[in-house]
Amino acid sequence: GELQQRIEELRRKLAAEGLFAPERKRPFPLLPRRIGIVTSPTGAALRDMLKVALRRHPKLEILFAPAKVQGDSAAASIVRAIEELNNPRWDLDIIIAGRGGGSPEDLAAFSEESVVRAFAASRLPIISAVGHQIDHPVCDEAADHAAPTPSAAAEFAVPDRAVLSRRIETAAGRLEAL
Repeated sequence: GELQQRIEELRRKLAAEGLFAPERKRPFPLLPRRIGIVTSPTGAALRDMLKVALRRHPKLEILFAPAKVQGDSAAASIVRAIEELNNPRWDLDIIIAGRGGGSPEDLAAFSEESVVRAFAASRLPIISAVGHQIDHPVCDEAADHAAPTPSAAAEFAVPDRAVLSRRIETAAGRLEAL
């Protein structure tokens, strides 16, 4: 309907401006020390991301910037949270911003122009973690990486410390054998 038409018009406009160009995408650090998360403090997305990230790297530092993720004031809230986490004083390596799934109306804030521009303007690599695999808000295209779910975003952002330790041990053994 009308919402989908408005979203597609915005998608075309921002694509024409080059906001989604592949060369704008930033690389992600192999070993992030501190990540920031933008989402609702009451949603399952936050619990899911924390569970996955801390299981993979128990010593990881996570800074949470609460935001409204649906409704009239959601876009402004998301933008403020992304801008705050981009402040160098927090010394973050990555930002994950998103929420769990919902109706197109529930997810509409992540297709608002101000939110999409905040994703594109992020000083830090940013992951869009909105919805489920079938949801594709416009912020997905402006993000440096679009994850199909909030849990998948945490898996992408945070390497599994145990796996990395085994790889390092194997590499050290091979080096010793030389």
